[in-house]
Amino acid sequence: MDVFLFLAIGAVLVLSASWARTRYAGFLAQSPADYAAAPGEAFDVRTHLNGPVVCEGMIYGPTGRVSSRFHARFDCSWEGDKGRMIERFWYDDGSIQDRAWHLQMSNDGRIVMRADDVVGDGIGKQSGPSVQMTYKLRLPDSVGGYLLDVVDWMYLAPNGTILNRSQFRKYGVQVAELVATMRPASQEELKDAA
Repeated sequence: MDVFLFLAIGAVLVLSASWARTRYAGFLAQSPADYAAAPGEAFDVRTHLNGPVVCEGMIYGPTGRVSSRFHARFDCSWEGDKGRMIERFWYDDGSIQDRAWHLQMSNDGRIVMRADDVVGDGIGKQSGPSVQMTYKLRLPDSVGGYLLDVVDWMYLAPNGTILNRSQFRKYGVQVAELVATMRPASQEELKDAA
């Protein structure tokens, strides 16, 4: 009986430590307030995600290994505080994915986001050189149709490149992670796309 008790206590301690690390010291512990006073240019999605944007990145599976690589083209436009971002992704397996985001900015830096594969409204917040977004993403039926909780962070680098890191969770367990860069498309890249 003592062995079972020690194993149970040990399991509870390990699970508690893992939860505490995730909640207070990991990726999910970040808050927009952490970046409010960060030095450098502030991230304004109406400026930094405007016009043609190119993106390159990869997706890590639940074991931490790269499961997919991609490049993408975004066409972003704004009319005042209302924005539209049309995305097209080309994956290494030959598949193509399209998404259209509809964005609404508030004066306090909050963003409401909608897309066809997002359940309900996504919520974002600009703060210093960062933007945090949270939303529920419905995967295509071809890959199970699962509903995932997404925490998405974009960070503005000093040269204007945007670094993006997103984590995807099901029942609180991380099932995938995306790491990507975004930057304005060059004239040469625009010619190649035509």
